[in-house]
Amino acid sequence: MQNLSQSPLDPDFVQNPYPFYDRVRQGGPFVVWPEYGFRVTARAAIVGMALRDRRMGREAPPDQAVDIPSHLEPFYAIERHSMLELEAPRHTRLRKLVAKAFTSGRIAAMEEQIVALSHRLIDALPEDGCDLLEHFAKPLPVIVISRLLGVPETDGPQLLAWSNAMVQMYQARRDISLEEDAAKASAEFAAYLGALIEARRKSPGEDLISELIAVEEEGVHLSRDELISTVILLLNAGHEATVHMIGNGVKTLIEQSVAPHWLEPARIEGTIEELLRFDPPLHLFTRWLYEDMEFQGQVLKKGERVGLLLAGANRDPSAWDDASVFDASRPVRTNFSFGAGAHFCIGAPLARLELRIAIPMLFARLRDLSLPRRPYYADLYHFHGLERLEVTYSKA
Repeated sequence: MQNLSQSPLDPDFVQNPYPFYDRVRQGGPFVVWPEYGFRVTARAAIVGMALRDRRMGREAPPDQAVDIPSHLEPFYAIERHSMLELEAPRHTRLRKLVAKAFTSGRIAAMEEQIVALSHRLIDALPEDGCDLLEHFAKPLPVIVISRLLGVPETDGPQLLAWSNAMVQMYQARRDISLEEDAAKASAEFAAYLGALIEARRKSPGEDLISELIAVEEEGVHLSRDELISTVILLLNAGHEATVHMIGNGVKTLIEQSVAPHWLEPARIEGTIEELLRFDPPLHLFTRWLYEDMEFQGQVLKKGERVGLLLAGANRDPSAWDDASVFDASRPVRTNFSFGAGAHFCIGAPLARLELRIAIPMLFARLRDLSLPRRPYYADLYHFHGLERLEVTYSKA
């Protein structure tokens, strides 16, 4: 099997990882990425099958368990109860309970608030230009999720700081200093939510945390640790991805000179799906094998870990015509930006709603929205998002 070496910290790769994904795809069903020490694939058919195959999963097999360094215990105390890191039957039970509270009706009811908040943030923008990530893309989703959960909006900056510190654990640039920051943030975030959950038990509201406390399946509720992990997952995963997607999406629309009619209500859904396909915020999703299996002619062994290059699969020319080209008129078909199968992103409907509202509003209210200089992607892999998004405009 072919080895394809590529440092995820290489500046050229950070700015444009897609040529590497092309090489991976051309190298076969799977190639070995030595910097990570496992096989990866960028083929859409294989990624789709792997995400849905129950012989693979996120949870490490018992014989692959590693000793957790003491300084990371606060972080893994949360991870042990996270839906994202579990498989059936625990994952099934948790997902069912969370889905009972995190309903489509609850999300749809946020639309009016998201519209008003987006207008408020645009009203507050400097008159002729700014860093759109700092002034709009970062505050919007954290305020939305705070309101949904029933967390005081004024605590948004602190939630954002904890979230940013924790997700550094998933980045290729992770080192001991970032690990210590993540562990400290985990402990503080868990203590904050523990106190908030106890307050909601005594005095429930109409927020999602109160609903998560109340939901049950066959008489079983979420435990305190599961509640804390679930709330942190909803905030961290939802916030990080939406920030990056707003930034990547605005950048793409400006660079591609996309005509305004592609942002009209009748067409915006397809445009958002194409933005998600073309330059998504999450690029790598790993799976463990729970038994020996043959996959597309490759023999995979129990206990192996494989990497699914979601962004590479999104540009597979066998699945999309002119896959490397942004085309807002492209017929909508399933992409992999929110995953698939049992771990399909539970927050996808909320993220899509935020994007459908925020992106057209930015272009409608900020006339001549343009990039005075090239934006650069931050060193965040396996995430993919901008350092800054400096724009100029005249406000409508």
